[in-house]
Amino acid sequence: MKKKSLSAKKTIPNKFDFIKILKNRKIFETYKEFAKEFESLNFSNKIAVAISGGPDSIALSFLISCYRFKKNPKIQPFFYLVDHGLRQESSKEAKLVKYYFKQKKMNLKILKWTGKKPISNLQGLARQIRYSLLFNQCKKYKISTILTAHHQDDLYETFFSRLLRGSGTEGLASFAEKEKKFIFRGNSIIILRPLIRFNKEKLKYIARKVFNFYVDDPSNEMEKFQRVRLRKLISKFKNEGLDFNKLTLTLNNLASSNKTINDIVDKNISENVNFQKNKYLINFLFFLYPNEIVFRSLSVLIKKISKKDYPPRGKKLSKLIKELKTINQFKTTLGGTIIEKIQNSVVLTQEKTKKR
Repeated sequence: MKKKSLSAKKTIPNKFDFIKILKNRKIFETYKEFAKEFESLNFSNKIAVAISGGPDSIALSFLISCYRFKKNPKIQPFFYLVDHGLRQESSKEAKLVKYYFKQKKMNLKILKWTGKKPISNLQGLARQIRYSLLFNQCKKYKISTILTAHHQDDLYETFFSRLLRGSGTEGLASFAEKEKKFIFRGNSIIILRPLIRFNKEKLKYIARKVFNFYVDDPSNEMEKFQRVRLRKLISKFKNEGLDFNKLTLTLNNLASSNKTINDIVDKNISENVNFQKNKYLINFLFFLYPNEIVFRSLSVLIKKISKKDYPPRGKKLSKLIKELKTINQFKTTLGGTIIEKIQNSVVLTQEKTKKR
């Protein structure tokens, strides 16, 4: 029996129903704005669209479908919803979203987070699991583009959340990027945020008019979550004059500074690292740059040689840099990498994983 591919299960929305909805002037203006943003991005024809069930991702599913009908029929959107299983209602809600998508002749695949859930850092880990499940689907079906529905409110919340964590220029500016490239198990995947400049009310309007449905996550009102408390704080900043244009100006300035730092990181690596087949040889001049440059440079090298999806944690990397600067000779491991200091040189090699 021939194995069915994901594309074999794909259903196509009713083109004429969707185009008819665009006669609504308000929706058409939002679509035009979306099309302009989307066309400025780098995307492949196969696109994974991350669906949460909220109004923003529901609206995104409609906008990308309209773009396909009106602009580029070669685009194949694949809709995915991750059921984290963190609430009793989540499974029922996921099935309900799938039902409404089916009514529009849109196939939605539900991905489930199985296994034991942690007590601490639950939201952070849930985000990692969500992207890991999406990346696995992308690798399986040769999809190199993921669309997310992050919008203005997400940009505000992420900026202040990272500010409270003490993030540097890279952390503060990176979420505002419309394109973010990841290497996942050897595959290059680009995450696109075409709605990052969009007001949430526009997206809610589309979700109501097109689907007459979206999921209201009760955790959005629970003050035990930092993002909920931040939302109330942000509204006060807005009242004091921190509108989206001013936030964008700040983020653009940070992004410019961040690019300058990354250029110096590239210079440090190219001048002070000798690349050999299975190892990197770093000379002592590498560590004479300012700490932020050394930190980022070493993070890039460790991630590259270990072939891991994420760099090592900041605190552990900072501790390692301090040791490399002060101890003449030692050997340790970090992030899947063996680091050996021999007098004025440092050697990085990939740590071999034990076969079970």
